[in-house]
Amino acid sequence: MIKGILVLVVMVLGVSARAGAADPFVGTWKLNPAKSQFDPNHRPLEATMTFELEPDGSYLMQAEGTKEGGPKVKENPQRFFVDGQPRPLPEMPALSGVATKPNANTIRGEARRQDGSIVGSATYAVSTDGRSLTATTSGIDAQLRPFTQMTVWDRQ
Repeated sequence: MIKGILVLVVMVLGVSARAGAADPFVGTWKLNPAKSQFDPNHRPLEATMTFELEPDGSYLMQAEGTKEGGPKVKENPQRFFVDGQPRPLPEMPALSGVATKPNANTIRGEARRQDGSIVGSATYAVSTDGRSLTATTSGIDAQLRPFTQMTVWDRQ
């Protein structure tokens, strides 16, 4: 009996681990500059991005790389709660973030002012084979310059 329960627990834990690993976003992604279209003010030489699925169901995205000209940069981590509800953005107190997941391979995010107007948006789409991710982003950077770009990332 105990052996049967142990086998069942191992099977359930194995299925749970595979279910988390099967999420198409989770993992490490390396920038593919040759396939990307950069804004003139945002031209990285190389970059790595990771997506983690947190216990609360949100995604934590972190990115770092090297800018054209050499300085290393590390982006502020971004958290996506893909429930469509506005949430405060701690690093930008006058804005809220809204994220949705219209299908298993797409996350959409928006940064909104208090009046509801959109000041930035991003769509992250994983290819059907799971080997690449395309990020289409637009908004206003820290120097208050508008930007739009499309970056392609390869799964590592």
